Amino acid sequence: MPCPVGGRLRFGGTVIRPVLEFVLLVRRFAPAALAAALFALAGCGAGSPPAAGPASGGTTSAPPPVTTPVPVPRSSGGSTSAPAAVPEALKFTGTTLDGKAFDGATLAGKPAVLWFWAPWCPKCRAQAEATAKVASDYQGRANVVGVAGLDKAEAMRGFVSDQKVGGFPHLSDETGTLWKRFGITEQSVYVVLDAKGNKVFSGILPAGEGLAGKVAELVG
Repeated sequence: MPCPVGGRLRFGGTVIRPVLEFVLLVRRFAPAALAAALFALAGCGAGSPPAAGPASGGTTSAPPPVTTPVPVPRSSGGSTSAPAAVPEALKFTGTTLDGKAFDGATLAGKPAVLWFWAPWCPKCRAQAEATAKVASDYQGRANVVGVAGLDKAEAMRGFVSDQKVGGFPHLSDETGTLWKRFGITEQSVYVVLDAKGNKVFSGILPAGEGLAGKVAELVG
């Protein structure tokens, strides 16, 4: 049993008064410390902002999309070329031997050769090779168009195939409309126009001799 020694408790030879005093202090101040701690915790909870979240029963609107401005291309300073004006000589239409519509306006802006031929014409056959060569050599720089007349379309197609002149368009003019428009009174005639549609030559060139030179002068 502990015995008091000088106001202190001794237990088994050990002085325990300071221990009892500590226990008494803890019992005395523990409720107050606990209350203060609880009060502090409550205060922290009350001051914290509510967690973000969707409102009850409502929908959360998405933020507006972010758009990136598209740069507007600036002109390089060069001017775009306007389409070539259609001269009066090229304001005509027709039908090719394969049945497609043809507009003379498509010839505007470049020199043009109109070759008026007939399927049965020996002089026209003699001109075929030279005419086809001019069309090939100046492709993209000058236009060559055959205008077949004085026969039926079937015979005209046979001529194109036999003479190997299918590398450029040929118009079927069974009615003679285009022949009359250009004042053609006989077959194997060439009409040469410059880039502005002015007639620079009209006539017969045997075997097509001289046609390449006339076109070369116009294309430079």
